[in-house]
Amino acid sequence: MGIYRWMIALLLLGGTLGLTACSEDSLTQDPVTGPSTTEDDNSDENSEENIESITSQTMKIEIGNQTFTATLADNEAAAAFLALLPMTVTMNELNGNEKYCNLASDLPTASYRPGTIRSGDIMLYGSDCVVLFYETFSSSYSYTRIGQVDDPTGLAAAVGTGRVTVTFTAQK
Repeated sequence: MGIYRWMIALLLLGGTLGLTACSEDSLTQDPVTGPSTTEDDNSDENSEENIESITSQTMKIEIGNQTFTATLADNEAAAAFLALLPMTVTMNELNGNEKYCNLASDLPTASYRPGTIRSGDIMLYGSDCVVLFYETFSSSYSYTRIGQVDDPTGLAAAVGTGRVTVTFTAQK
């Protein structure tokens, strides 16, 4: 009878470990494809070492007849994005607070949870989805910072409610 107790105990232990291995904390919501797991999301919200410093490198963002200036983050993703410029893309609407587009190739990532997304934030979701936020709100999603629009006044009006054509150009 002792062997049956051991077998039941091992089965219960294995089942418990199996259930805890795939916790809901390991899931993120892709704005395009839905839930997925993330490999590089091992950082805490607003962690000091994950907030990228800003460089003096800027880029111009043209939306319709309006032009905005953005300052790039000091990281590999921003440098890789800069190497793709100039670039004109069609950005899609999502959630009434952001425009996004998927790139043809992956960029380096160093994702973290910013906690609060600010109007004018330019972020990378995953490794190939560039997001331009035009509203400020709280978020539990993880992003890699690319840059920040210096003065986002008028950004929401410029991007409008649907798809929009955006041109990113490097500045010296």
